[in-house]
Amino acid sequence: MVFGLRTVTPLLPAQTGTLRGAAFTLWLPPSPAPPARAGVVVVHGADSCKESHHGFARAAVAVGLAVICFDQRGHGETGGRLDGGAIDDVLMFVVHLRGVLGDRTAPVALRGSSMGGYLALVAAADGVARGVPTQAVVAICPASADGLRRGLEEEDRFSFAADRDALRALLDAHDLTAAAGELTIPVLLMHAEGDERVPIAHSRELAEVLTAPGSRLIAVPGGHHRSIQHDEELQAVSLRFIRRALEPGPAGG
Repeated sequence: MVFGLRTVTPLLPAQTGTLRGAAFTLWLPPSPAPPARAGVVVVHGADSCKESHHGFARAAVAVGLAVICFDQRGHGETGGRLDGGAIDDVLMFVVHLRGVLGDRTAPVALRGSSMGGYLALVAAADGVARGVPTQAVVAICPASADGLRRGLEEEDRFSFAADRDALRALLDAHDLTAAAGELTIPVLLMHAEGDERVPIAHSRELAEVLTAPGSRLIAVPGGHHRSIQHDEELQAVSLRFIRRALEPGPAGG
C-alpha cells in the first residue's frame, strides 16, 4: 500500500487578460494569505514570453508579492510588432498593478531578463519624469543597446515581429549606462560569467555607475544566458532584495 500520496495542483494566475492589446497574467497571494501590498512587473527577453517567468511569479506570491507577467508586442499572445512604445508598455503595467493593489503609490519593482533587463532599467529611469516611479530593479544579464541593435541587423538573430526603425530609434534615445547612472533606487544586477550572448563585462560596467544604497552586482560562476532566471536559489536571492527594497511592504510590515 502507498500512504500519503496526493496530487498537488500548481498555483494558477489569479487573472489572465489583455491591456491595450498586451496579454498578461496577474498573480496574487492565495487565500488565506493577507492581500499583497507591493508587487513586481516582470519583463521577459527577446523571443521569450510571460510563461517563462511563471516560476518566479509563483515564488513571489509565496512571499506576499503581487506579480504581473506580460507578453511584449510581437511576442507570445500579444500581437503587433515591438516598437518605440516598449517602455510605455512596461510603465502601463506598473500603473495597472498599482490599481490592482488599490494604491496609486504602492511600491513596485521591475524584474527584467536580457532585453527585458534593458527595458526595466530604462523604464525605471523614464518613469521618474513621467510620474510613474518604481522602487527597485532586478536586471538579469541585461542586454546593451548596441547588442540589441546588432541583433536587429542580423536577420536570423531575433524571430519576434518588430518595427525595426522605431525600435532602433528607441535604442538610440536610451543609453543604458546613462539610465543606470540616473537611478536613485536600488538595482540588483545578476549575470552569469558563462553568458554566451551578453558578456558579463557589460554588467560590470553598469555596476560602476550605480549609486543607490543597496545596489550591487552578483556574478554567478559558469552558467549561460538563461540559467539565472530559472534558478530557484537565485530567484530567492532576488526576492529578498525586492522585499527589502519595497519596505514598508511585505518585508517591513
